[in-house]
Amino acid sequence: MASVPFLDPIVSNLIEMINLFSNVATGEGLAPLLLLIGAILVAFSMGVFGVLTLGGLGSLFSLE
Repeated sequence: MASVPFLDPIVSNLIEMINLFSNVATGEGLAPLLLLIGAILVAFSMGVFGVLTLGGLGSLFSLE
């Protein structure tokens, strides 16, 4: 299988990022709680703005 050269740094950085975040998530003190709260806030805001975007696209193609 041929290796795609421009994907190699992306994959290696992704693996390194997963390792770093897992170290933080299993750390001591408030770090895991802060990581969880941050993930919830990001997921919630992405959901809200995703619904707003879909609503805007839907109103663009509505007949009214």
